[in-house]
Amino acid sequence: MTVISISLPEDSIGSLEKIQGYLELSGRSEAVRASIRMAETEIKDMEQLTGEVEGVLIVVHSTHDDQWISMLQHKYRDAIKTQLHSHLRDRKCLEVMILSSDSSVVGRMMKEIYGTGKADYTKFVRGR
Repeated sequence: MTVISISLPEDSIGSLEKIQGYLELSGRSEAVRASIRMAETEIKDMEQLTGEVEGVLIVVHSTHDDQWISMLQHKYRDAIKTQLHSHLRDRKCLEVMILSSDSSVVGRMMKEIYGTGKADYTKFVRGR
């Protein structure tokens, strides 16, 4: 097994320890490996999307004053049929978007959301 060294901010260390505790793992390395497996599953699910897809995209973010999500919604306005914005506690925001588009467009949108690193939670629930 290859050993690597990574730097993480304190909040990520807290998240890693939460994953470790929740999954009852003996160490951080196991938590990292489990997290990678979960991410791989999410990527495989997205890669299996083909053709026209419809579904609900849920995004929770804590960047209330950052306009990144608004810019993203404008960029993908043709794919977004309906959207809802709601304010949550601790200045977090919930975005719910009904999407109907080609799977490649939905995939690009998801990659862009994940790539910003600004979403606390992202989930696409496929309707068809």
